[in-house]
Order: sequence, then C-alpha cells, then structure tokens
Amino acid sequence: MKGCLYYSSAEAERNKGFIDDLKNSAHRLDMELTLIVDEEQPAEDADFIIFRDRNPELSANWEAAGFRLFNRSEVNRIANDKFKTYELAALLGIPAVPTKKVGSADELSVFPNVLKTCDGHGGNEVSLCQSKEEAEDFFNTFAGRNIITQPFVESNSTDIRVFMLGNEVLGAVKRIGRDSFKSNYTLGGSVERYILSASQEKEAQTMAKALKSDYIGIDFLLLPDGRWLLNEVEDPVGARSLYVTHDVSPAAELMKYVKRTFMDHG
Repeated sequence: MKGCLYYSSAEAERNKGFIDDLKNSAHRLDMELTLIVDEEQPAEDADFIIFRDRNPELSANWEAAGFRLFNRSEVNRIANDKFKTYELAALLGIPAVPTKKVGSADELSVFPNVLKTCDGHGGNEVSLCQSKEEAEDFFNTFAGRNIITQPFVESNSTDIRVFMLGNEVLGAVKRIGRDSFKSNYTLGGSVERYILSASQEKEAQTMAKALKSDYIGIDFLLLPDGRWLLNEVEDPVGARSLYVTHDVSPAAELMKYVKRTFMDHG
C-alpha cells in the first residue's frame, strides 16, 4: 500500500518531526508514504493522500480524481470556516460560542467582543476588541476577508482540545493561555492531560460523526462553572500538545487507522 503526505513547503518544515513519525510509522506497517509539497502532484497509483493543508479546493480536485483523502475535502471546507463550524454545531445541538458574520465595525454594539477571520488558524487573526476603534483596526487589517464576531466568553484563557481519530477519542488536553485570552500551546500556553466526562465525549463524537472525519481536533472553551462551548474544529490539527501529555504517537495511530480503513473496505 502506498500513499502521499501533502503539506505546503512552509508547514512541512515546521512539522518535520511529525512527518518523520508518520513516515517511520508507515514503514513499520509495510506502507510507503511519500511527502509532496506545494505544486507537486500525487503518484497516479497512490492509494491515499494524507492531506495536511488548508485548501478545500485542492483536496476536492484530488478526490474528484479518485484519491481517498484523510481528511476528505468537506471536512477541510467546514473546519476552515468558523461560521460553517458554528452552523453545524447549532444543527447538532452542541453548545457553541454564539457566532455571527459581520461586515463592519458599525454592526457591533457591545464591547468587548472577539473578532476573527473565518479562515484563520493557530490563534492568529483573532482580536479581543474593547472599543469600536479597535474593531475598525481589525476590519482595516483584514479588509476583504470574511469576519465573524463572538461575545467575549470568560474561560480563564482555558480550553479543551479533543483529538478525534474516526469516531474515537485519541486524547484530550487542557490548554491554558499565558498573558493572553488565547490558549494555543504554540503561542506559549501550558498544557495538561484532560479526562473527558461521558457527556463531553459524546458531544465530541457527535461532531466527528457528522463530519465523517478521520483525524481532527475539536476545541471547546472551558467555562469556570465546568460547562464547555464548542469554539472551532482544526483540520489539519497540530499534535504537539498530545505528544507531551500522552504516551501515544498520533502519527502511529493515524497510520494504523489508514491501513485499517483499507482492510475494512476490501
């Protein structure tokens, strides 16, 4: 069995450790995994593509060409649009941070609020605005982009990232921000292992099943009273926090999942 692993060249450099783990894990399973970046094309006889980019158009093109993608393009499309993610959560009855699209600072009447580009990731392109002037700065900076507004939710800069492999929870981490309302580990926050309650696990599984996803992260804001609100879905999801909090290799588990998928479907 042979497959391709797709990254942008910049992300491939940043994720070299994960890429090496994926390749080594594939080799141990008698699978061939070739890295392709940017404009490179998958081999015509590739059985699958592990798609690690934010580009639903490209992934849809490769699906149309007959390749099995992990994750499929529809997952990429919804996960990389925060408003579509919110709409799906609302449809499924999963508690989520109230979200609406806005076209200008004039549409905002309550401060503080959080502004985000619909397709930003990694804690970038997010701003806590205390005034209309700060909101106008955000709209000027990201002119022409789709922007959403959310109320500022007090979570003590804490969220839960749930790593889903198919419909099963691979692990969960609590992320606590440092000197910021953002909790991203790559922005300097701290992480610790987190054990989900039965109801939390069910909500994460409901989201993954609806998406028909293979490997994603689902981020929930953790409120001071113990409740949580879905914030966003990450595809591709970074696994640094999972490596440091769990005795598991997400790369190895993903490659076993890929092989199992093909065996189950003949």
